[in-house]
Amino acid sequence: MEGAVSNLLSTGDRAIVVRGGKFGERWGEICKAYGIGFDAIDVEWGKAVDPRRIEEILRSDSSVRAVYTQASETSTGVRHPIREIAEVVKKHENTVLVVDGITGIGVFDIPMDGWGLDVVVSGSQKALMLPPGLSFAALSDKAWKFAERSNLPKYYFDFKKELKNTKKNQSSYTPAISLFVGLRESLRMIRKDGREAVYRRHAKLAEATRRAVRAIGLELYAPETPSDALTAVKFPEGIDGERLKALFFERYGITVAEGQEKAKGKIIRIAHLGYYDRLDMVMVISALEMLLREMGYKFELGAAVRAAEETFLEGQ
Repeated sequence: MEGAVSNLLSTGDRAIVVRGGKFGERWGEICKAYGIGFDAIDVEWGKAVDPRRIEEILRSDSSVRAVYTQASETSTGVRHPIREIAEVVKKHENTVLVVDGITGIGVFDIPMDGWGLDVVVSGSQKALMLPPGLSFAALSDKAWKFAERSNLPKYYFDFKKELKNTKKNQSSYTPAISLFVGLRESLRMIRKDGREAVYRRHAKLAEATRRAVRAIGLELYAPETPSDALTAVKFPEGIDGERLKALFFERYGITVAEGQEKAKGKIIRIAHLGYYDRLDMVMVISALEMLLREMGYKFELGAAVRAAEETFLEGQ
């Protein structure tokens, strides 16, 4: 993410930053660190950005050189309309679209060339099924032109230097060999299953999880545009969210993520991307039911598990 700012922009450039969650806000923080002024589009957490808001700013401000957004906002469980945003940005020759695909790549289709995305970044620790430690950035021809004239300071995250060494099948600095070896294996697994099958698996896991929590009266944090990477679930009234999160691990050895900043104490986030399967989701949903019942929440025990299982059996 940092390299996608420092390698594309120059002193005096402006950007648009979609801030619909913690990681959208991070784009703005990186721009600020490099002295890049930006127009912030603040989106209600749990909602997706309206591409028309981006279009309005681009029409009124010709100094905007980049639009920064997420494909999947990990902090809220929202999927942004990247294809529609790309249609807006591609009309502006002097502006690039930069997409954080960290919980999007490998979860649902993001055809960079087909949609006309200029920069897509991702990481090894999500749908690519590896430990954290590798990051990826893909640039369009248009984006490389921006990189050629960028004058912001850069050292380790120097895309031009990295491209030069990549062409020699090398990296600029000491590589994480073990992660590269692991990446080769995970890509073989994805290739064997087929990308479309991988996308369908993620969609099914997400649908089952959403149906399950709704079956026991829980609300989604992002009901309108949920991401297939994770499901953000609101706590029932009267339930101590931090205690619930802690009990997941204490009782069952399961780790779920809590909300961040303004969503802290309001939601848990259940991941279903990468190396997860149907039984993993049934397990975490069963644990959720037992913990909620223990904490006094009233519902039909087993309804969530049944809803998930019925979803998995559909179409078989």
